[in-house]
Amino acid sequence: MNLLFEFRCKITAFLRHGQTQITRITTKNAENTEKDDFSAAIFACFTEILYLCSQITAIMKKILNIREPNVYARHLEAEVLHPLISVVHFDELEKGVRTSMNNYGVYGLFIQREFPQNLSYGVRPVQVSEWSVIAVAPGQIGGKEDDGNPLFLNGWAVLWSPELMSKTDLEAHIAEYNFFSYFFTDSLPLEPDEWNAIEMLISALREELKAHKDSSALRNIVVGYLRLILDYCQRAYWRQNARITASEPDVLKRFHALLDKYYYEGRQAEKGLPTVAYCASELAYSSGYFGDLVKQTTGASAKEYIQSYIIRLAKNILMSGRSISETAYMLGFDYPHHFTRMFKNKTGITPSEYMRGHAS
Repeated sequence: MNLLFEFRCKITAFLRHGQTQITRITTKNAENTEKDDFSAAIFACFTEILYLCSQITAIMKKILNIREPNVYARHLEAEVLHPLISVVHFDELEKGVRTSMNNYGVYGLFIQREFPQNLSYGVRPVQVSEWSVIAVAPGQIGGKEDDGNPLFLNGWAVLWSPELMSKTDLEAHIAEYNFFSYFFTDSLPLEPDEWNAIEMLISALREELKAHKDSSALRNIVVGYLRLILDYCQRAYWRQNARITASEPDVLKRFHALLDKYYYEGRQAEKGLPTVAYCASELAYSSGYFGDLVKQTTGASAKEYIQSYIIRLAKNILMSGRSISETAYMLGFDYPHHFTRMFKNKTGITPSEYMRGHAS
């Protein structure tokens, strides 16, 4: 959500309200000469505006907008090595780390021996493990608001701009690394050999950035390192995902994977919202039998499951700064008011109320 735009609209509304009130009192003053009431109205109007301005400052301070990789490096007073990639070694930060709620415009990997508690990722908390990785992608929000206490962490952060991958093999395959998804909210536990390999690769990557000036050759080498690091993370993801879904009924795993694929491939742009009939057909079931299987597994109908999935996705999109109309069309709704109706039916509040609640 664009907070400045929203608050600018609110300030305009206050000004219009104040102008109306002043005009009304001016007319009254012309009749009754109540100058004290007129002055009080002006004072009240501008007091509300000043308060609103203070709220803008307070809210904007809560979120660190990482529009490019070195915003995070500078935030931590770490060394800046390259315009399109930042490598931070937490162990070397003498002042420690001040936590922040981050709005990411970049890709990132946080590899740490122990993460801070109470981290959030999208609309859900992150389940963290020791010696693990958290991955983030552009348009996502996550982290932890600064409580004023520095933390002394062990590990690394690697953040890079999508521009770095432009026209490379990694750009073509980045979508295959599913641990960047908002729907995967666990950190990835690493085996000791994986941790050591990733740490060695990041150290070597940093040395390359320190030793060589920016060039197409250097960028190719950097992308090669990133691909290797991501492949190690992918192995951890596959292992982790196998454990998580081992006890989950197969039909539900396939149903959820189908919805992921539907939106990942942008099918909503042509087909609209996913339907029970479509999902049942893709999974080789009749609609009735498929509905019974989902009901037995989840206690909810297949339609309700799809709607809950859509609402979770909608919350993440809204939090990334998209408007209600943009979110509706991105999800496959024909009209924004159809989206608003479903959102309110499922959550009890409108998308606008949800966005205001998150901003506050």
